[in-house]
Amino acid sequence: MASPAKRVKTSPKTIGTHNGYFHADEALAVFMLRLTPEYQGATVVRSRNPELLEACDIIVDVQGVYDGVKHFDHHQRGFTETFSPNFATKLSSAGLIYKHFGPQIIAQSLGVEESSPSVSLVLTKLYQEFIEALDANDNGISAYPADVKPLFSDKGVTLGSIVGSLNPDWNKPVTDEEHNEKFEQASTLIGQVFLSKLNYYGGAWLPARDFVVEGLNSRKELDPSGKILVFKTSIPWKDHLFNLEKELAIPEEEKPLYVLYGEGPGKPWRIQAVPVSKDSFQSRKPLPEAWRGIRDEALSELTGIPGGVFVHASGFIGGNKTYEGALEMAQKALQIE
Repeated sequence: MASPAKRVKTSPKTIGTHNGYFHADEALAVFMLRLTPEYQGATVVRSRNPELLEACDIIVDVQGVYDGVKHFDHHQRGFTETFSPNFATKLSSAGLIYKHFGPQIIAQSLGVEESSPSVSLVLTKLYQEFIEALDANDNGISAYPADVKPLFSDKGVTLGSIVGSLNPDWNKPVTDEEHNEKFEQASTLIGQVFLSKLNYYGGAWLPARDFVVEGLNSRKELDPSGKILVFKTSIPWKDHLFNLEKELAIPEEEKPLYVLYGEGPGKPWRIQAVPVSKDSFQSRKPLPEAWRGIRDEALSELTGIPGGVFVHASGFIGGNKTYEGALEMAQKALQIE
């Protein structure tokens, strides 16, 4: 009887990066690569020796070459790669690895094909909200103009700073092995933040899009004006609303002005004014000035609507004990100039 064929033992892949002081970008780049089937369990070679690095399967943040296949460095003269034409921030090694391997990582997380529109949505959102800031930090790009003086220092609470603080102290000598262990700690730390962001955008932010689509399609059934959206619970709606308004080419005069959502069974409903843009504090139509800063029975008497809870002093949000009350508040606010 023939003996069974022996299983061929394959060596783990190797990821090369520079030694010495490490940064958030290569720490995350290594973590993301290890999320892929190809580099799962890969060992890391930290060195400045060109021969040792070139013997690796992939090289990040060192060697001064970017080819999108094996070399993923951004320090070389003339490097101008960005995530897409919609972004101006030059990529770091984190952005480069994300650009090339992000679709695979996200598709794997969502359980869909890389060609799925869901992958593209999460890919861009996660870059915009997380990776881009790391790219900018490593490339010395400020989020503000140079002539804007910050009111306080936030450098100690940035991810780049926190990862950097895991490097050994200058006055405490360590071995290469100990420094490499610190790098692995840093990679795990920033990698866990990445996974948390990925899980949120894939598992919570993305599904909310369908609810916003449904709300837009049915909004005129609730109120003929079409200017009121209703969600049964609080969801991350702002990004999706602004994106869908563009995609659907909704005319300015038909765009929603108020969003209603419940806070849970037996809890009040909120009425929120839609901002003029995703991150703006200015509303398209704030709740009436006369209602602002008024609460409870005084609010109910003023509006003539039972169940009043509050209206914020700026008019961007208010509340009522019932859905019917919140809807009536929105309808009445539409009529008040």
